[in-house]
Amino acid sequence: MELNAIAMDEAMLFDRWPQVLPLYIALREKLTAAYPDMTVKATKTQVSFRNRHVFAMASPPWRRAKGWPETYLLVSFGLAHRSDSPRVAQCAEPYPGRWTHHVVVACVEELDGELMSLIDEAYHFAMVK
Repeated sequence: MELNAIAMDEAMLFDRWPQVLPLYIALREKLTAAYPDMTVKATKTQVSFRNRHVFAMASPPWRRAKGWPETYLLVSFGLAHRSDSPRVAQCAEPYPGRWTHHVVVACVEELDGELMSLIDEAYHFAMVK
């Protein structure tokens, strides 16, 4: 997927972080291949990927936490349980039975099978909630 293959509002979200845009494009390409029925919506702070509901989000590095790299893509998703993956940088239960997970992605290689498996679980969770 090339820059001209994504919507302008998606690209504009990464204006301040052009080095993060290739990470976003790689994630979007993987999600588009896995879920051709999904819809994509960019807002001022993130891009949401939806089936019946939002199942994953991607955000530029608006904030940093201790130990996080300076440049990263924050990939977030919701599950019915708390994941014990060491890749999860932050996790919260905003309401019972829904755990929001945040994974810091610093390079394309981190968009791997483990992360995509978690996102796939989130995709199916969003379909039934």
